[in-house]
Amino acid sequence: MSNQPFTGSSDVDWSLLPAPEDDGGASHLQGLGLPTLPLTSTSGEEVDLSEIVGRTVVYIYPMTGKPDRPLPDGWDEIPGARGCTPQSCAFRDHAEELGALGIRQIFGLSTQDSVWQREAATRLHLPFALLSDNALRLADELDLPRFETGGMVLLKRLTMVLRDGMIEQVFYPVFPPDQSAQTVIDWLKANPTVKD
Repeated sequence: MSNQPFTGSSDVDWSLLPAPEDDGGASHLQGLGLPTLPLTSTSGEEVDLSEIVGRTVVYIYPMTGKPDRPLPDGWDEIPGARGCTPQSCAFRDHAEELGALGIRQIFGLSTQDSVWQREAATRLHLPFALLSDNALRLADELDLPRFETGGMVLLKRLTMVLRDGMIEQVFYPVFPPDQSAQTVIDWLKANPTVKD
């Protein structure tokens, strides 16, 4: 583990961190249907993304740190690893605007368990639930891109816009993470929901 404790600071100079490259790991996702698969959420309920009607945003992130625990050794050297807190805070801060653009629900998703995620959701005052894929069931079903560090299997950062249980749009790689919500907003403005 790194000697530096997790501070939770969103003041990051992204130019000093390695940017992830598009390795093609998400190129197969757009247009796929979500599997019927309940995921545990920080709200205490199970969420099946395949059953949600309308547009939903799911941002997938490697892991959130905790104030009392160091991040894995070399975390900042892994392209795209740093930035889970700034990304979550950006979706928190833009939740109302995303709703106005037709997003019915927002979820964050990682391989951490719900207990770990609940601490982050509470500390960051997230108005939406985080979903746990700690058994990698969704990751395996969708063949999501991942990496290993510190003995953990983590998901690479990507953002999906779902519509009626299908993956309508994928943003990958996501960098810098604190701009992820704005990228989705820009796409939604260019691709508004057609009303019947």
